[in-house]
Amino acid sequence: MSDKKKKKLTPVQQEYQDFAKQREPERPVLKNCLMAFLFGGSICLVGQLISTFYMHFFGFNEKSAGDPTVATLIFISVLLTGLGVYDHIAQVAGAGTIIPVTGFANAMASAAIEHRSEGYVLGVGGNMFKLAGSVIVFGTVAAFVIGTIKVIIMQVLGGF
Repeated sequence: MSDKKKKKLTPVQQEYQDFAKQREPERPVLKNCLMAFLFGGSICLVGQLISTFYMHFFGFNEKSAGDPTVATLIFISVLLTGLGVYDHIAQVAGAGTIIPVTGFANAMASAAIEHRSEGYVLGVGGNMFKLAGSVIVFGTVAAFVIGTIKVIIMQVLGGF
């Protein structure tokens, strides 16, 4: 908040704020960053290993191995969310678990699990897409803008 919008505190309130600040535990920022880096990197490493597996054993090339790799990562993430393991990993890893594919799959599955008692259509479907809707809209708008920029640049450069 800006200083202009801050509410003026009485001396007693200010004293309490100071007291509470002294008792607040220090956040282990360096440890949290390190854990996020290690776990996020591990998720990416697993993704690379899965991609290499598909290329080696199923004859995919580097470009075509991406789709089954993403599908496998989504499946693993949803499975771990359903079993309650993903939350335990996230407590240790922190921001490292929000790698776009696995983090989004976890968020979707968590919303579906949380609202399943309200029914499949209104509970699962309605609440699951509250989160997904904004992501899908942003992705669609971003793809449109980037595609438009690419077309304009191609026209300016003469079809390169």
